[in-house]
Amino acid sequence: MLAWFAEKKFPLYLAPMAGVTDVIFRRICKELGADVMVTEFVSAEGIMQADQRTRKYTEFDDAQRPVGVQLFGADGARMGEAARKIIDWKQPDFIDINFGCPVNKVVARNGGSSLLKDCPVLAQVASGVVAAVGNTVPVTAKIRIGWDSQSVNAVAVARILEDCGVAAIAVHGRTRAQAYGGEADWQVIDAVARAVKVPVIGNGDLACGADIARRRRETSVSGVMIGRAAMHNPWIFREAKHLLETGQESPEIRLEERWELVLRHCRMAVESGRHGGETHTLTAMRSRLMAYCKGFPGARELRQKLCHVASVREVEHLAKWSLGPMP
Repeated sequence: MLAWFAEKKFPLYLAPMAGVTDVIFRRICKELGADVMVTEFVSAEGIMQADQRTRKYTEFDDAQRPVGVQLFGADGARMGEAARKIIDWKQPDFIDINFGCPVNKVVARNGGSSLLKDCPVLAQVASGVVAAVGNTVPVTAKIRIGWDSQSVNAVAVARILEDCGVAAIAVHGRTRAQAYGGEADWQVIDAVARAVKVPVIGNGDLACGADIARRRRETSVSGVMIGRAAMHNPWIFREAKHLLETGQESPEIRLEERWELVLRHCRMAVESGRHGGETHTLTAMRSRLMAYCKGFPGARELRQKLCHVASVREVEHLAKWSLGPMP
């Protein structure tokens, strides 16, 4: 069993999200209670070509451990070579294989969730990575419950992955056809957890600590993976842990604390230089800032203003405007 399942009764994963879960956001979520990190997914071919832009997505710091690097691709041998390169560079705690991404440009390259339709290739990819990595680090995988409602095959896929030597499986409770619409099917996730001996991590429609406590109570999953909810509420990890440990709901996060985190994220991003100068950084962060303000008073007007920010100072001014006169 993976160490974090032995050490943690119910680990909380931060889901890999392209353009969101960079090294800075992972650092924030770790501080707020996330147990396990997974990087933004990277192309195995990009790694093989030593593409510096691709390599950037594998970055992490030791404080984020345990952390895995997620790969996508459709060639088991090439995926295995890419995994070994990543291990040589960064020594992650595990390699994760993406069999769940629904995005067209990934599916069109026979990656992500497209392999749910081709189980022989899926098995070849999984076994290729496991063989290449050997005993260096564990290999895990993330899947969806199927390609569409007529081909829900998550239980069969999970058994294949287990037979290939995959050490844990994260299951997003939607089909590829659903993308991020409709409801996640936790009955299928539960069926997967009951069908295999490796840990299964449930993912989908986890909006608050109460949702997480309910899925722990009502299903056989060994942990959960939190994605979109963390984009506007990274405190969800802290809230969930408090509820799981005490049975009590956490106090509501004050607006002042929310703005403090938003501003800290902006400053950390600028200091990192990952997007270039301050203007480029804040421009790149606009969608992230709009996600943070979900539920803020006057959120609609605030989002309109955030669409145009180009400096930390402008965000500071919007924070003062949002908070209003202090009592």
